Amino acid sequence: MVWCPSFQSVVRADGRREYRVGHELIDEFLEFASGRARPNTVRAYAHDLSVFFAVIPKEPAEVTPRDVLRFVTAQRQPRKGAENVVRISDGESGLSPSTIKRRLAAVSSLYGYLVIRGDVGVVTNPVPRGLPTRRNRHRGERGAPLVRGVRRLPRILDLGEVEALMAALRTERDRAMAQAMLLGGLRRCEVLGLRLEDLRLGEWRVFIADGKGGHQRLVPISPTFFATVADYMNKERPLGAPTDRLFVSLKGPRRGQPLSVDGLDEVFSSARARAGLSHGTCHELRHTCFTRLREGGMAIEALQAQAGHRSIASTRIYLHLGIDWLADEYAKAVEALAASVEVAG
Repeated sequence: MVWCPSFQSVVRADGRREYRVGHELIDEFLEFASGRARPNTVRAYAHDLSVFFAVIPKEPAEVTPRDVLRFVTAQRQPRKGAENVVRISDGESGLSPSTIKRRLAAVSSLYGYLVIRGDVGVVTNPVPRGLPTRRNRHRGERGAPLVRGVRRLPRILDLGEVEALMAALRTERDRAMAQAMLLGGLRRCEVLGLRLEDLRLGEWRVFIADGKGGHQRLVPISPTFFATVADYMNKERPLGAPTDRLFVSLKGPRRGQPLSVDGLDEVFSSARARAGLSHGTCHELRHTCFTRLREGGMAIEALQAQAGHRSIASTRIYLHLGIDWLADEYAKAVEALAASVEVAG
């Protein structure tokens, strides 16, 4: 009998959220992953694995590389009822390459775990490391990726859009959260995770206790942010709130409790609607911060530390976002080139 995956979210007695899909081996993997990955990652694993085994209705030990390739093909097919819809960015239909790659990563992680266990009959990972090419076929190198993605430049807000968004925010709390992203480059989860003790007032810095990947960092942020936080603390934050989180709900049954992800998203989606903006997500505010810092002359290594990137390759994208940086560098270099062309002519 073929099992049927079912994505489930369960709150345990200790308050921790647990994710399951209804298969013993996969649920054990998710339990293992919860001890080394962030909750959002475990949730994504559970969802993506439930999708994979819904398309490939087999026991985990029976999955082959051919099944994985079949899954990739199925994910690239247009969704029912949208056969004539294609993405402007790449002319493709179906799911985006980034989504398919994320789902393959979840499947690969599951089988890496099963291979290491060594007690369930899985000896190799069925997710291919890449398709062989003429160059690497005899070198043992990784081949072409199963899914070729497109690295896009992130969108940023111009000065007028920033002003419109800030004007549409209704509380000092909301303005402080926006400034944390626009002036400090904090991620959404880092803003929500800020505690009162993380504010270093005399230094104009904030301590990020639980950044991406569990890494910590201490970053400077404009005094403007601290002034807005002071107004929020003095005028809006409920007295005696039973949490040390900086940003809390201001009304409703959760008043005084830590602000949730859904609550923060609602704040900014409503503000964008009032401002008449079609974009301006939390991550775009972060991108805007680093783009402007780079335009202001901040060294790429300092930008990496501010952003909390483990690899400088992730930071180099901001070299290409600055409005004037590339043009200025080109103008400097092309003078010599133009002179040599004139001489040759």
